[in-house]
Amino acid sequence: MALVLPRPHRDDVRIAAGGLLGGVVLWALGIHPRASSGDLVLWQAPWAPLVPLAVTAACELLRRVLPRTGLLVGTAALVLDTLTLGSIVTVVLYTDLVYAAVLYGSPATARRIPWITGLLTVLGGVVPAALWRDPQGLLIGVGVGVVAFAPAATGALVRNHRDAAEAARLRAEQTALLAEMDRAQAVTAERARVARELHDMVANHLSAIAIHSTAALSLDDPGTARDALAVIRQNSVEGLAEMRRLIGILRDSAGDLEPTATPTLGGLPALVEGFRAHGLDVRLDADAETCPGTGPDGHPGTGPDGHLGTGPDARPGSGRDRVPAPVELAAYRIVQESLTNALKHAAEGPVRVVLERADGALHLRVTSPYGPNGGPRAPGSGAGLTGMRERAALLGGSFRAGPEDGLWTVRATLPLGGGEPQ
Repeated sequence: MALVLPRPHRDDVRIAAGGLLGGVVLWALGIHPRASSGDLVLWQAPWAPLVPLAVTAACELLRRVLPRTGLLVGTAALVLDTLTLGSIVTVVLYTDLVYAAVLYGSPATARRIPWITGLLTVLGGVVPAALWRDPQGLLIGVGVGVVAFAPAATGALVRNHRDAAEAARLRAEQTALLAEMDRAQAVTAERARVARELHDMVANHLSAIAIHSTAALSLDDPGTARDALAVIRQNSVEGLAEMRRLIGILRDSAGDLEPTATPTLGGLPALVEGFRAHGLDVRLDADAETCPGTGPDGHPGTGPDGHLGTGPDARPGSGRDRVPAPVELAAYRIVQESLTNALKHAAEGPVRVVLERADGALHLRVTSPYGPNGGPRAPGSGAGLTGMRERAALLGGSFRAGPEDGLWTVRATLPLGGGEPQ
C-alpha cells in the first residue's frame, strides 16, 4: 500500500519556494557564511550548499502536516550544511522549522523542544568555554540559542496564547449555549405558568356560563331563563375582569392597572359559596386556623368587614403557623379546578372539600359523586388535571386523582416549606 503524504498548506508552499529561490540567488552571488573564514570545510564542492538548502526547503512543506518529521530531517540538513560553505537561508529556514514544530506539533513535542533547545544552548556555551578555556566559546551557545532556543520559545509563547484564545472561545460558546437553554426553559416555564393561571382564572366562569346557558335553552320557563341569564352575566363580567388583569400582567402594565390580589385560603369559603350558587351541593371542611371564614356547618362565615371569608384575619396562620403564600395559591387553584370539574362532570350528590395540616404539609381532598350522569354538562380541555399536578410538583408535593370508593377523589399534599411556584 502506497504511503500518501498529507497535502501541504499553501502558505508553506510559498515559504518553501521563496526560501529555495532566495538561497539559490545567494549561492549564485557567491555569498556564503564560511567562504572567507578559517573554518574547516569538509565538503568543498561549490554546489554542496544547495543540497542542505533543498532538503530544508522541502521540510518547509511539512511544517504544519508533519512538523516533527520536518524538524528531524531539517536538523540533519543543518548538520550537513555545517560541512559545506553554508547558506544563511538554510539556517533561517531551520529556525522556522523549530518554531513550527512547537506551534503545530503535539502537546508533548511542544513541551519537550523548548527544554531540549534550552539545554543545548547552555551546553553549547559552557562546554566549549570550559574545554578551550576561552570566554569566546560562549558564542557557540549564543548561536545555538539564536538558531534553536529563541524560535522554540517564541513558538511556545504563541501556542499558549492560541490555546488560551481557543479555550476562551469555547467557554464563550458554552456560556451562550447554557444561556440559550436557560432562556428556553424560562420561556417554557412561563408559558406553562400563564396557561395554568388562564385556565384556573377563567375556566370556572366559562363552565358556569355554558351550564346555565344550556339550562336556559332547554327549559321553556321565563323565570328560569332570567335567573340563568343573570348568572351568565355575572360570570361573564367576572371572567372578563380576570382576563383583563391577566393580560395586564402579560403586558407589564403595572402602572396602569392595580395589582392583582393573590388568592388565599381565606377566599375558599367565598369560592365554595359561588359554586353552591351554581347548583353544586358542596361543603367545606376545614378548621378556622387553616381556612378563616369557614362556619361550623361548612358554609362561609363573614369577616370583620362583612364580606364572605375576607377581612384582616382572612389570611390563615398568622405568625409561626402561617401557611406560605405559594402553598395557599396552589391549594386555592386546585380546589377551584376540582370544583369546576365537579360542576361539569360529577353525578348528583354532595361534594366535599377537606383541608387539614399535618406532618408539615397541607393535605387537601375533594370528593364528588362518580358515575353515569349523561355526559359532561360543559366541554373540557383535559388540561385541568395536568395543571393541578404541575402545581403540586413545583412545591415538591404529590397529587392523585381518580375513582376511590365510588367517589371521584382528588388528593394533594403540599409541603408547608414549598418554594415559589412557577
